[in-house]
Amino acid sequence: MLETVLTIINPLGLHARAASKFVDAAKHFESTITLVANDNEVDGKSIMKLLLLGAPVGTQIGLRVDGADEDLAFKALCDLISAGFGELESQ
Repeated sequence: MLETVLTIINPLGLHARAASKFVDAAKHFESTITLVANDNEVDGKSIMKLLLLGAPVGTQIGLRVDGADEDLAFKALCDLISAGFGELESQ
C-alpha cells in the first residue's frame, strides 16, 4: 500500500471536471484507490463520492492506493493532482 498527502492546487478545487479526470484515470487501474479529506474517506473511482468531499483549493487530501498495479496508479494519480488536474495552464 502506498500513501501520501497532497494539496489541491487548481483554482476551482475538486469540482466536477477535476473529479471526472481523476475517476477517468483511476478506473484504468485494478488497485483500490481511496481519497481522504476533512475526515471523510471515499472510493477514488466514484465521481459522486469525490464531489461530496467538498475539497476546494488548498485542501490537504490523502491518497491511498493498494493493489497489484499500485505503483503505476499512485504515480499517475499523484501527477494528476500535482499538475492541478491540467487546469493550471489556463491561468
